[in-house]
Amino acid sequence: MRKAARTESPSKPKEAIFNAEDGYVKMFLRGRPIPMFVPDAVVATYSLDAKLELPHKKLKLDWVYGYRGRDCRANLFLLPTGEIVYFVAAVAVLYNVEEQRQRHYLGHTDDIKCLAVHPDMVTVATGQVAGTSKDGKALPPQVRIWDSVSLNTLHVLGPGPFDRAVTCVGFSKSNGGGLLCAVDDSNDHVLSVWDWQKEQKLADVKCSNESVLAATFHPTEPTLLITCGKSHIHFWTLEGGSLSKRQGIFEKHEKPKYVLCVAFTENGDTVTGDSGGNLYIWGKGGNRICHAVPGAHEGGIFGLCVLRNGTILTGGGRDRRVVLWGRDYQKLQENEVPDGFGPVRTIAEGKGDSLFVGTTRNSVLHGSLSTGFSLLVQGHTEELWGLATHPTLDQFLTCGQDKQVHLWSVASHQPLWSKGTEDAARSAAFHPSGSVLVVGTVTGRWLVLDTETRDLVAIHTDGGEPISVVNFSPDGKYLALGSHDNFVYIYLVSEGGRKYGRVGKCSGHSSFITHLDWAFDSSCLVTNSGDYEILYWDPSTCRQITSAEAVRNQEWATATCVLGFGVFGIWPEGADGTDINAVCRSHEGKLLASADDFGKVHLFSYPCCQPRAPSHTYSGHSSHVTNIAFLHDDSLLLSTGGVDTSVLQWRLL
Repeated sequence: MRKAARTESPSKPKEAIFNAEDGYVKMFLRGRPIPMFVPDAVVATYSLDAKLELPHKKLKLDWVYGYRGRDCRANLFLLPTGEIVYFVAAVAVLYNVEEQRQRHYLGHTDDIKCLAVHPDMVTVATGQVAGTSKDGKALPPQVRIWDSVSLNTLHVLGPGPFDRAVTCVGFSKSNGGGLLCAVDDSNDHVLSVWDWQKEQKLADVKCSNESVLAATFHPTEPTLLITCGKSHIHFWTLEGGSLSKRQGIFEKHEKPKYVLCVAFTENGDTVTGDSGGNLYIWGKGGNRICHAVPGAHEGGIFGLCVLRNGTILTGGGRDRRVVLWGRDYQKLQENEVPDGFGPVRTIAEGKGDSLFVGTTRNSVLHGSLSTGFSLLVQGHTEELWGLATHPTLDQFLTCGQDKQVHLWSVASHQPLWSKGTEDAARSAAFHPSGSVLVVGTVTGRWLVLDTETRDLVAIHTDGGEPISVVNFSPDGKYLALGSHDNFVYIYLVSEGGRKYGRVGKCSGHSSFITHLDWAFDSSCLVTNSGDYEILYWDPSTCRQITSAEAVRNQEWATATCVLGFGVFGIWPEGADGTDINAVCRSHEGKLLASADDFGKVHLFSYPCCQPRAPSHTYSGHSSHVTNIAFLHDDSLLLSTGGVDTSVLQWRLL
C-alpha cells in the first residue's frame, strides 16, 4: 500500500493566510481552504512569520517490538556478544536476551529483506527493498555491510545494480570471507558476486525466472555457490568473471515444488529441505542426491541448522516441529512450537543446548528440545493501526488487521495478555479509570474489554464501516466513536465503563471521520474528516456547534486531530492531506509528535501554529507510520508501522 509517486502540479501551493479581524488562519491542502480559529488571547500578538523553536527534547529508539518472519528466511543469528540479530521494518535489531537490552542499526531507508553474518561473527550484511523518497522519487535497493559492535556502516553496495529488492545475501566462508553473493527481485533474479571491501562486482548471472529463496557459498569450496527456490537447486562455479551452473538432479527422488532452505554438514555435503517435507543430502562437490530422508516433516521444511556438534535441526511448516537428526540422519529428538505462534521459519543455535526459533507469525521463541519453547519477541502479522496508552500505568495496547489485540508491558517488552477478535481491529482507547478499554473494528463492531482480565465486558455495533477512532471524554461519562460511514456515535458511559447507553449520532461530515479530541471539561468534542473538515459537537445532544465564539477559546484535553490551529505547523509544503496519519501532544503540553506516510516520526514544539514548523525527524519504520502516542508520564513515545507491522518505542532525551 505504498504511495505512488506524485505528479507535481504546476500551480504553486497556496500559502497560509491570517485574518486578524475575524481571528482565523486559513491553510490549504490540495488547494482546499481549511479555516482554523485562533484563541482570543493569541490573536493580538499572532504573526505567520514568527519562527518556532525546535523542541527542547529529542528521541532515541529504545525498543523495537516485532520480527519479520512472515516472508523472510534465515534472518536470526546469535552473535558472540550474546545478542541475537534479526530485523523488522527498516531496523536491524541486536537483542541481548540475558540483559534485556536492544541496540539498533538504523542505516536502511526501507524494508530489510535479508541478513547474513560474516565468518568473523562481527560483520553483518543486510539487503533492502527499493524505497521512495519524500518527493516520490524511487530510491534503488542496496546492501549495507556494517560492524555489529560499533554499528558503523563499513560499505554500501548499490545504488544501481539491484532491481526491486535484495532478497538474499551471503558471505563466502573460506578465503577470509572476502566475497559476498546477492540475489535481487528482478524478473531474472540476478545472482551477483562482490568483493565487498572494494565495493566491486566480480560477476553476475541470470539465476532463475522463478523465485530464489536462498543463496550461499559452500563452506570449504571457495568458488562454489548454491542457490535454491521454486522448482530448482543450482550449483554455481565462480571462474574469473563468470558463473557457470549445474542443475541439481533429483533422479528417482520426488522433485519438490520448492527447495526452501540449504545448509552444510561437517564433511561438506549440502543438505536441503523442501516443500514436500523431504531432507535431501547432496554429496560434496556434486549435484546428485546421495542420501534422502523422505517425509522428514509433514508439510514443508522451512528451516535448517547444523549445530556445533555436527547434528542437524530441521524446522517444519505445517507440523511446527523442530527435529534433531544424528550424523546418520536418524531422528534423535523433537519438540513442537506452541500453536499460536505459527510455523517454524528459521532456527538459530544459542548457548548450551538453547535454541532460538523465528516463526512465520512474526514471533521469536527461545527454549530447547528438552524443555520446549516460550515467547521472546511477539509481533503483529498484518497492517497495524490501533494504539492506545494506559492513563496511569506503563502499559500500552496495539491492535490490527491480524485480529490480534496485545496489551504490552513497557518494563518486560512482552504482552501482559493477547486476545483474538472476530474482526480486524482498527482503533482503541482506555477509559480514564484504566479499568476497561474499547477496541473498534473494521465492521462497525466495537468491544469493551476488562484491562486486567481481558474479559469481554460489552459488544456493540454502529454502522457497518470501520471505526477509525474511539475516545472517552476526560470525565469518563461519554464515549465517542468516529466511523468511516461519516457519523460520530456518542454513548453515555456508567458503572466505570461497564455500561453504555447510546445518546445518538453526530451527522454533518461529508467524508469519513479520521480523528477526534475532547475538551478538558468534557463539554464538547472536535472531529476531522477525510475531506479536511473540522467540526465541533455537543455530546449531550449530538448537535453540531456552529458558533466560532463557543469553541475558539476551548482548552482541549488531547491533540490528536491533524487539522487545527495548535497543530497546523506539522504539514510539509505541498502536502496532500494524507501525508500525516496521526499526531499527539505530550501530557505536559510542550511537545507534539507526528506520524507520516514516508516512514518518519517527527517531534515538534507545541503549540505548533506556524507554517512548516521545524522538527527533529526519526527513521526506523519502513511504510506509513499509522499511529503515535506518549506514555502517561511522557517518558516514552510509541509509534506503529502500517504494513511493516512493527511498534517502535522511543525514549525522550
